[in-house]
Order: sequence, then C-alpha cells, then structure tokens
Amino acid sequence: VQLQASGGGLVQAGGSLRLSCAASGRTSSNYAMGWFRRAPGKEREFVAAISWSGVGIYNADSVKGRFTISRDMGKNTVYLQMNSLKPEDTAVYFCAARMGVAYRDPDNYGYWGQGTLVTVSS
Repeated sequence: VQLQASGGGLVQAGGSLRLSCAASGRTSSNYAMGWFRRAPGKEREFVAAISWSGVGIYNADSVKGRFTISRDMGKNTVYLQMNSLKPEDTAVYFCAARMGVAYRDPDNYGYWGQGTLVTVSS
C-alpha cells in the first residue's frame, strides 16, 4: 500500500485545514488508517485513527472536539478535518495504514505516507 498525504499549509490560530491521505496499491484489503504527527523536538504522537469500516473512530484527547477523521472507501482516501487550530498543533502530519483493527500505537502501522507540514501561527 502506498500513501500520499496532502493538504498541509500555514493557517492562523482558530482556522481550519483538511488533510487528505490517498491510498493506492493493495487497497482491497481491510486496512485501518491513522494520523500521527511530529512536532519540532518532540516524539511522534497519535492524533486519530479509523477502522476499515469507518465505524471505529479514535481520537487523542488533545484533538477531541476539534479534529475529525473520516474515510471515503470509493476514493480510497482518509481525511483529517482540523478545526479551531492552535499553535501547538504545528507539526508534520503523517498518515499510516495497517491491516486489521485500528491502534493508537504508531509501531503497529506498517505503511506510512511522506508527511505534510501544518503550521499554525498565533
């Protein structure tokens, strides 16, 4: 599976962005998808994950109520709608995929996109 993330950019605090992650290759398999981020000088952290069916959705406490993960099976694409952005959301955002159930631990994901930079100015 190949993943291509896009949608990052520069936005003011309080603004919104929508990230996309397009999957190609063996997308007929049951893949859970996740979004992770790495801020400057910090460890990679979990943001959100969604099951193959779209029923199971998991969010980090830091983004609950502000970020929404969703997927379009017909387009093999996962989205991360980010609202009410804060400067501390500044990071490189990565999408990832794994067969089976969704996990919060990035070490459980075997496929990764290249990352897209989100910068939130105060």
